[in-house]
Amino acid sequence: MLKQFFQAVAELFRSALRTSLMLFKIIIPISIATRFLQQWGVVDQLGVLLGPVMELVGLPGQMGLVWATAMVTNIYGGMVVFASLAPGLELTVAQVTVLGTMVLVAHALPVELRIAQKAGTRFRATVLIRVFGALLLGWILHLSYQLTGTLQQANRALWNPPAVDPTWSAWVVAELRTMLMIFLIILILMAVLKIMKAVGITTIMTRLLQPLLKLLGMSRDAAPVTIIGMTLGLSYGGGLIIQEAQSGRLSKRDLFASVTLMGLCHSIIEDTLLVMVLGAHLSGIFWGRLIFSLLVVFLLVRLVNRMPEHLFERYLVRDVPVVGESGAQKVPG
Repeated sequence: MLKQFFQAVAELFRSALRTSLMLFKIIIPISIATRFLQQWGVVDQLGVLLGPVMELVGLPGQMGLVWATAMVTNIYGGMVVFASLAPGLELTVAQVTVLGTMVLVAHALPVELRIAQKAGTRFRATVLIRVFGALLLGWILHLSYQLTGTLQQANRALWNPPAVDPTWSAWVVAELRTMLMIFLIILILMAVLKIMKAVGITTIMTRLLQPLLKLLGMSRDAAPVTIIGMTLGLSYGGGLIIQEAQSGRLSKRDLFASVTLMGLCHSIIEDTLLVMVLGAHLSGIFWGRLIFSLLVVFLLVRLVNRMPEHLFERYLVRDVPVVGESGAQKVPG
């Protein structure tokens, strides 16, 4: 009995390591490229270009740099820039909520779009959905707050992030910590998923989600991976999402709907709390994002179901190699 336990633990560790390494192959080169883009001032220039766009959603042009930094790096990067720019702008709670919601919908794009691509969606389709989705939601929130006169009080951030060490050595240490954290989260998540499956919790959760998934036009098979992405996020859950895509258990239409939903609304607890401490209101960063994401997927699924198969294959999805549990690629058919 003890021997079987240690064998199960060893297999779990190997599986988590294999999944983590698959994810690191995506994250590491993109993180290095992103670091160089920051060093070369490309992100600053993107922020300047986004200035006029930010004014369309009721934000000062300077906030373009916040969104640009978050899109290229991550939410933490955007928070640091926000802390340096916000004090002199006298932003309202409504404005910070609009900005925070846009950041939540479109951030860490180089890494997350690559993960979505590996999971079987087209890069162009995913980036358009997330960036224009963020702008559309930001515009809707801006109009709603403006017309109703809500959240117009001065914003007060609950926390300001500490100064970031700009040296390469500090960056390397931070990245290594992130890699370790990702591995530990994947290891724990895999263990929890096995336990949940063994005691029947996964089946119960799938049944509870089935009506919602059916309404969205997704099959019950998409429930587990969708839950992972929406709760953990694409960066932490990315390895498992890719693994599920390579298992061959989900249809391409289910994968497209699931990855789209996860892209628009993921890490709904951690990321929401992060943006909330900047002063953003839950009406936008949680409820607005959730309702908007469900509505977009509802409409997209119905549009996709009317599309000819060749157009769907050409513009929205890509082939994913089917891989067995041992990591060996299977021959289709």
